[in-house]
This record gives sequence, C-alpha cells and structure tokens, in this order.
Amino acid sequence: MPLIHQKSAEIYARSRVLIPGGCVSLNRRVEPEIVFVRGEGAYIYDADGNRYLDYHAAFAPFLLGHACPQVDAAVRQAMDEGWLLSGSGTAPWEADAAELLCACVPTLQQVQFTTTGSEATYHALRLSRAYTGRPDIVVMQGGYNGYHDEVACNVMTPISAIGPRNPGGEYPFVPLTAGMPPGIEEHVHVVGFNDTAALENLFKTGKIACLLSEPILQNIGLVKPLPGYWQTVRNLCTRYGVVLALDEVKTGFRHAIAGYQSILGIVPDLSIFGKAIANGYPLGAIGGKAEIMNLFDAPDSAKRVMISGTYNGHPLVMAAAIGTMRHLLQSDGAIHSRLDALGAALEQGLQELFQQAGIPAVVVRQASAFCVYFMDHAPFDWHDIAENHNMELDVRYRRALIERGIYQFPLATKQGSISAAHTNNDIEMTLAAVSKALKSSELMGKAGT
Repeated sequence: MPLIHQKSAEIYARSRVLIPGGCVSLNRRVEPEIVFVRGEGAYIYDADGNRYLDYHAAFAPFLLGHACPQVDAAVRQAMDEGWLLSGSGTAPWEADAAELLCACVPTLQQVQFTTTGSEATYHALRLSRAYTGRPDIVVMQGGYNGYHDEVACNVMTPISAIGPRNPGGEYPFVPLTAGMPPGIEEHVHVVGFNDTAALENLFKTGKIACLLSEPILQNIGLVKPLPGYWQTVRNLCTRYGVVLALDEVKTGFRHAIAGYQSILGIVPDLSIFGKAIANGYPLGAIGGKAEIMNLFDAPDSAKRVMISGTYNGHPLVMAAAIGTMRHLLQSDGAIHSRLDALGAALEQGLQELFQQAGIPAVVVRQASAFCVYFMDHAPFDWHDIAENHNMELDVRYRRALIERGIYQFPLATKQGSISAAHTNNDIEMTLAAVSKALKSSELMGKAGT
C-alpha cells in the first residue's frame, strides 16, 4: 500500500499561499512532498504519522542523530541558566566553543563563528583577497560553497552548458541564480576536480587569491580526490601564494573530529565548518592561520575585513556546539569508529544486492557518508557522473525506498548520511528494504532505461 500524505498535502497548500514555492529553502522542494514534523534518534516522522529511517539528516548535520540527549541537555541547561543574546561584547560560551573547536582541529590558530556555512565561505573570500591583494578565486565544477554570487555556480551543470571535459583548462561560469550583477564571472574560475594542471595554469597568472573547495565533492554524492591530489594542491598553493580555503561544512566532524584534512594530512590556510559541528543547530565557523584571521581586527582600517552578525555566537547555538564537541571528544574516537563500521556494513550489503540484481552500480563511501552511483566505477569528477550515471534510475530507486520507510533525499546523486543513532538492526532493515525495492515493478520494470 502506498504511503498516505494527505496532511502533508494540506500543509503544502497552506504554505504556497504566502511562501513562494511553499518552502523557505527551495532546494528542499522535491517529490514526494512530505512534511516532516518530528525527529528522534535515527528516525523522522511526517504529519500523517508515517515513520522513516533517516539517511538524509537535513543535508547531513545530524551526526549524532535527531534530538541527541547530550546536545539537547546542553541547550536546556543554557536556557535554564538564562544565557542571553546581549548584542554587546563577548560571552564566556564564545570562548568555550572557540577553545573546543581549536582543540578538535589543530590546524586552527584562530576562529570566528557565523550563523551559516555560506557566511563563513563568504568571509573566506574576503580574507583571501585582503591577505593577497589579488581579485580572483577558483572553485570546482560540481562543488557547492554557498549561495552568494561568486560561488552560486556550476554544481549539477548540464554538459551542454559547460562543454566536454577540458583537462588543464577551465569551464564557463554557469550561475545557479538570477539577479547577479554583470562581471561576477570575470573573477571566478571554474575547474574540474582532480585536475591539478588546471589549477597551476590559473595560479601562474598571479591573479588568484583563493582556491575554495570541498575536500570531497559531497553535493554531487561523494567524489573523492585521487591519490596525492590534495598534497599537490597544497604545494601549488604554497608555491604561488594562493590561500587554500578548505570547505569542510559537510566533511568536518562527520569523517573525523579534526576534519577530512586530518585524513589527508594537509594544513589549509583557512577552514570552514558547519552542519555537524552543532548537530543541526545553525552554526558556521571559519578558522585558520592567525596572520590571515587577524585581518578581521587589523589596526589599519584599509586592511580590516568586516565581520558582523546579530546572531553570530547565539547562546543556544553555542551551547549545542559545546555539547556536540564535548560528546565527541569524550568518546575518544569511539563514535567515529562505530559510524565507520556501520557505513562499511551498509556499503558491503548494498554492493552485494546490486550485483545480485544485475544492476550496474557502485557504492562510494567515506566513513558515515555514502552515495550509490548507477555506473560501473567510482566517479572522479562531475563530467564522469553526468556522462555515465543513470540519473532517472537513481531517482526511482530513492522513491522506492521512501515508499518502504527509508528516507534518502529524492534527488539524484545526493549524499546519504548515517548517524550515531543508527544501529546494526537499522542497517539490516535498510538492506531488506533495498532488496525488496530492487525486485519491485516500479524499479525493475524500467531499470534498463
């Protein structure tokens, strides 16, 4: 029996009257239109009372699961103690959170907090330009670094818009939004992931202030770096005086408490964090070398980079971040080890099921994050996905799982996320649902298309 979403439909009808598109963030708008109202542990519940095992995790921040007791207890304590948003001066919890973040990520000499990851990446660009005196930036085709003008471009771009793969070269700037002023594209250079030759060719121009990139492209699933890629990038940035700004909004804390940079063994000049840092509470952070970060408070006003925000360091958000980081630190790696084990079990089980069904598919995973690509190899850049991945089958697969109580965001190539609240039984239940979905008429009847 198909799931009933009558109350969800009624809520969407109300929302569309006054909210353009019916959602306050239109990248959430997908089919089926389900209104979720509650989360607990690894599960989410919709307005009609249906329960789903959640692998979407609100685009990945819920590393510890929904309503994590340790995090919620920290927030409740802050409320009970009357922590206030004073709008004047600093607060002790700002220092507490900064000390914890720098303890977690040793490459951070200084940090600043924002409300969103997009704000933090925006600050990274300003800092880089102020530090280098250069105007241009480099971003990745298939990467996502926020909604502001210079980075709102080139994520799931049609090949017809960017042309064939161009090794050593760059791609046209393709905006994700209307309303950009003319000339933005002159200072933004888009290159393919894993293409170090393209980076060096741009760096040689002497115009590049900053390379801003996710260490793994996690907005088109999981596209991993080739062996040695980031070490070469780090060396190139040092040689040409380019600020390496690593966008760890999705990878930070999820793959390791010190960020994916600790797995790579590299030291970025700037790092951006968000999402899992506060387990779903709205927080972004930027940190890195003191000589760059100090530009936020440079004595010379001509060199000073502005940072402001009424809700930066909001007390309840700081409490959530403190609770999250303390919980992770106190586990001494046990949480991440368990997450990796759950991920490995899911990866192996999924791969076996696709092989048994005779469906070409590869499961790409990093710790607790995963993505199924309906192609015969792990992709190494966006062109590889666009040319080889079966997008239509991907969406049908996700919808078939939703009908069976397993929620992954029903848009092709979007990352799945396991939380610390998931159990071995949850993984087994997921594999059982996948097995049934792969035998279903709505999926198998069109699997070859």
